[in-house]
Amino acid sequence: MLKPARALTALLTAAAAVGLFSAAADAQARRGRIVGYVTAESFYGVQTISGPVRVSPKGRLEVGLPGGTWIECRMSCRNTLRQETVDFWQHRDYRRGADGPGYFHFKF
Repeated sequence: MLKPARALTALLTAAAAVGLFSAAADAQARRGRIVGYVTAESFYGVQTISGPVRVSPKGRLEVGLPGGTWIECRMSCRNTLRQETVDFWQHRDYRRGADGPGYFHFKF
């Protein structure tokens, strides 16, 4: 028969293992499921990129970048993926005007 301390240790270890497994399952549910994929083409060259699209826990669409980062989609997931990857630097050069539909930049 086990001593009371060993029995308590075995019981706590089993409880911790059950807690870890349920936390991992809960985290998978929070991540959101992939609902589709988008392909973005550069406005400035011939580059293309594809990425997954998922629904966030808040119910908004997010697009996955190649490094694993998820960004909430702006006007469209395809446009967000394009601006954050293949046209990254052109999108940040506001001297030449807006890079996407619906963005106004005034020159004085």
